Amino acid sequence: MNDDASPRSAPRFGQASGVFFDGASSRRHEVTLRLADALEISENGARLALWPYADLRQLDGAAGHLRLRCASAPELARLDLSDAAFIAQLSGRCRNFALAADSGRGGVPRIVGLSLVAAASILVTALYGVPLVAGLLAPLVPAGAERFIGDAVENQVKLVFGKKTCSSAAGDAALASLVGALEREGKLGTQRAPGVLESRIPNAFALPGGKVFVLSELLEKAAAPDELAGVLAHELGHVAHRDGMRMLIQSGGTSFLIGLLFGDITGSGAVIFAAKALVDARYTREAEYAADGFAIDVMNGLGRSPKPMGEFLLRVTGKQGDTPFGMFASHPFSEDRLARMSAADKGISGPPLLDAAQWQALKDICK
Repeated sequence: MNDDASPRSAPRFGQASGVFFDGASSRRHEVTLRLADALEISENGARLALWPYADLRQLDGAAGHLRLRCASAPELARLDLSDAAFIAQLSGRCRNFALAADSGRGGVPRIVGLSLVAAASILVTALYGVPLVAGLLAPLVPAGAERFIGDAVENQVKLVFGKKTCSSAAGDAALASLVGALEREGKLGTQRAPGVLESRIPNAFALPGGKVFVLSELLEKAAAPDELAGVLAHELGHVAHRDGMRMLIQSGGTSFLIGLLFGDITGSGAVIFAAKALVDARYTREAEYAADGFAIDVMNGLGRSPKPMGEFLLRVTGKQGDTPFGMFASHPFSEDRLARMSAADKGISGPPLLDAAQWQALKDICK
């Protein structure tokens, strides 16, 4: 057997040129490729790498070019070649590399998996992370800052209702007297002048800092001062528990948090969305239950019964409490609330919260 017949004297499996990056440096290598027991990659006669066929993976490349990586080579190592005949021979030696094509370790399944993990992370953050941060941060906001924030939200709330406010000297005085009594019994000390907004939605809500608003439709449906007082005591319960501040942070999201940290509150567009959230008053069931407890304690402390509040809510919402309106939308069923307030009723031992003239002046405040 002469040298020409030796299997090592000629490229038995084919030979081609290519461009190689070793993954350790940015240097471009003009290399010679040879098909042997593995893919040999050489430069000027010196072997740079030996890539097993089973480890070859196809990557996206330019049209007419084949780009490869090797599972057992450095992560960034790459090989580009364009010789069609050589590629065909290589494909015959590595029958599975096209099936394993990817843009990194793991291929399409890995990309899909990472995408699902990322989506799940975002969802978990939205459902648990932001509420957790809001719950931790809300109690740390100073009372003065909360009142300032409440004033900024109040401006947006009035825009929502088209600045349709109701006011009269006697009506304003009656509402202030009613809310003041509730605040003193609840030991809030907020002393923010309450207001009445014209709306066909039966609702009431309190802003961060203690500002209370009653919507005219709720006032119209109330048959007695104790009914309205119970609802307002419930809203003041949210103030006492800082639920409004918590919702404001949660609804405003990261833009509001950043504004809060850097002192830019009124300039944040998040206040607009947060104001709407407060008007809708969709607190958690736990927050609503706690606010009901606050209202029960306040009404009993004033010597008035909490039961009229439960009767009022049942009359407004119906038996299932499924009205889409404001404060009643996310609350426990009105029948359950009435049962709780009836069980907590200690009878009437205190004076009326409003006399007949005051109550009538409040009822006529929008006329």
